[in-house]
This record gives sequence, structure tokens and C-alpha cells, in this order.
Amino acid sequence: MQQMKKHERYVEPVLIRKLDLSASGENCKMFLGDLTGDGRLDLLMVQPDGGIDDRYVPHQVEAMTAFDLEGNLLWQVGTPNRSPGGPGSDYPVQIYDIDGDGYNEVICVMNKEFFILNGQTGEKKKSFSLPDDKAHDCIIIANLSGNAFPQDIILKDRYHQMWALNKDFELLWTHQGNIGHFPWPFDFDENGKDEVIAGYDFLDSNGEKKWSCLPLDDHADCIWVGKVQANSQNYQIVIGGSVTVLYDSNGKELWRYEGSIESQHICLGKFRDDEQGLQIAGLDRIIRGTEYSNGKDGMFLINEKGEEIWKENRHTGGWLTIIDTLKNWDDHPLDYILAFRRGGGINPTIYDGYQNVVTTFPVDGYVSFGDLVGSGQEQVIIYDQGTTYIYASDTIDLSARDKEPLKQNKHAYSVTLYPGGEY
Repeated sequence: MQQMKKHERYVEPVLIRKLDLSASGENCKMFLGDLTGDGRLDLLMVQPDGGIDDRYVPHQVEAMTAFDLEGNLLWQVGTPNRSPGGPGSDYPVQIYDIDGDGYNEVICVMNKEFFILNGQTGEKKKSFSLPDDKAHDCIIIANLSGNAFPQDIILKDRYHQMWALNKDFELLWTHQGNIGHFPWPFDFDENGKDEVIAGYDFLDSNGEKKWSCLPLDDHADCIWVGKVQANSQNYQIVIGGSVTVLYDSNGKELWRYEGSIESQHICLGKFRDDEQGLQIAGLDRIIRGTEYSNGKDGMFLINEKGEEIWKENRHTGGWLTIIDTLKNWDDHPLDYILAFRRGGGINPTIYDGYQNVVTTFPVDGYVSFGDLVGSGQEQVIIYDQGTTYIYASDTIDLSARDKEPLKQNKHAYSVTLYPGGEY
């Protein structure tokens, strides 16, 4: 593949705001959600604990600091540490209206306890003991009990065991297996209860294993659900790990793409209009490096049949790229691929499904994105150790509005270092 070129629709991103969020400390991850109930997404900066090897030991929260879109500090829980942990695994936090009162709570694990905090103030609403000392790798919100909306919680250790709990934090079941990074709940049979794709295992709402993938190495890095093939009437499952595979919900493997060394990230979208169905963008970790800008990775795109459309041949170092589907960045009808943490001097970039660069951002850093004010278009936020930049494809008013609280969508309450999703 040739070096990617700028799209004919290329435009410079518009800087909407620059904020100083340094009061949150170093090595924070950003979570987006309407904490104040003013109809805008707020920014929750989460600092992880240090002193652990997060390849094997899951993080807990050291401190959390909430800001509005003007950069005003709303509240802080915990004290930022000068020697925090790094972003090598998930932080056990989600923003979600778990009790259905119309306002989002912050759900987290701190000091070996599970907390539900008032999103407006940071004050404790409830706390519970963990089902196991290591049950805090990430937090997954599901509907296993058949409630009116998802209120059950799934916790897990790094790779081997997960625990399902109801809204009163009573243990429903536990499962051991090769569960991957972030199991994905989805109601495939439309009975009002979620099944769970637990790595390479497919569980029903009672935690009973219904089937497993055919032999696959390593573990599941990312899981997506969608009607990938144009002729499919049912939702299908795409898993990225040692390879990329497509399964139906009954356990039939439909295809296997083996043109990658390690399918570290995948995302679904309608990236091209000359291909039927959906396309799968992926990130192949070709050579593992030891620093941010050595090693090598490359993006790829495959069609609904698992056939390779293109693959990137990078001429710069970098092996830690994260990709995700970006919808409604502008008025273009097709989806884009948002890539960041590229290394090699490449800043966060938006690509189309034809290998073209749509937008390159002028600063590097970690990325979060969402529709900040319910405008119908998504904005991209880039942040480093204290400074945050909010970009859009065009000018937009982010000021407070007299609106109902913005409801969290599933993408916003399923935040993970290994993005999965539904399409």
C-alpha cells in the first residue's frame, strides 16, 4: 500500500476549546457523560493506582476529577498521586444512570470496594464489597435479569474469571475461561436478557456456556456485534485476537481472516459505498516494540466476506495504535476510522475507507469523542498530561443549554482500552 494521501474533502479541524485539567494529576483517562444534568457531556478524568504490574494485576481508581466543558472543576474524589500507574490496561470506571433516576452516576472500584457515586457531587450513594480481591479489571453493565433497562454488573480479573451481580450486588453467577479483555453483553434472542460474549465463549444470561469459538490462540482483544453481511437478518459477532473471525449467534464460524499477525483492534462501520454490508477496520500489531515509536503496526480493512480490501504499510515506527469507528464527524454519509496513539510522529488522524486522510489533528495525545451537546455531530477531544483540546469539523456552540440530561449510549458506558461496540 502507498502512503495514505489527503482526501479531497480534507479540512483542518476547528479548535473549539482548550482547557487546563492539570488538577486531575498525571496518567488520567477521560470518561464522558452528563454529570450535572444540563444537557451537555462533562469530562471525568480518572487516575489509576500505581505500584502494580498491570499486565497481570488489575487497576483500581486512585483519584477522579470532574470538569464541565468550560474547564470548571466540579468535584474531586481521592487525591491525585505523583507516581500513578500507567494506561496499560482498563480503569474500573463507567458513567451510567444505574438506578434510573434520570441522572448519571459514577460507578467505580476504589480501595477494594465497589462504589456508586452521585454524578453531580461525587458523594457516595452506595458501596459494596467485591466478590473477589481481583474482580476489578473493568466494569461491564448488562441486563441479565430481564429488568426494564440494564442494571446488572459484570466484573472480571485480568484474563480468567468473571462475576455477574444483580442491581443489589448479589452474585448471579461466575464463569472461568479465556475471557479476553472486555466481554460484550447483547440480547441476541430478543428475550429481554443479554447473552454475554466472554472472550471466545458464548454464555446465556444465566452464565451457562452455549458454545465456544473454534480453536483460537491468545485471547479476544475486541468484540463487535452487527449485521455484517448484507443478507443477514440476525446480528453477528466479530472478534479480533490472534486472527479476525465472524460468527453467527449459534456458534457457526462464517469466515476467518488470517492476514494479520495480531488483530489487536477492530471496529465495524459503513466505511465504503462500493462494498456490500459492513466493513471491518483492524489494527495489526506486526512487531511488538519496547517504546512508543518503535515496533510496527498497520491498519487493514476487510469486507463482509472476510476478504482484505487494503492493508497499511507504515514507513514510521509505532505499534500501539488504537482505532475506533467515528460516525457523524461531518455531513459525509460514510463512517470514518479514528486512529490515535500511532507513534512515529503521527498525530491522531481520521481516515476514510479508501485509505485517505480526512483530518489530521495538530496535537498528539489520548483521544475521546462524543456528541458533547446533542447536536447530532461528534466532537474529538485530545488530551495529554493536563491540557485538553476540543475539536470539531466546524464551529459549534458548547455553552450550557436548557435541556434534559443527556442519556448515556452504550458506547459511552462501555469505555475500555480495547473498544468494542454495536452497529
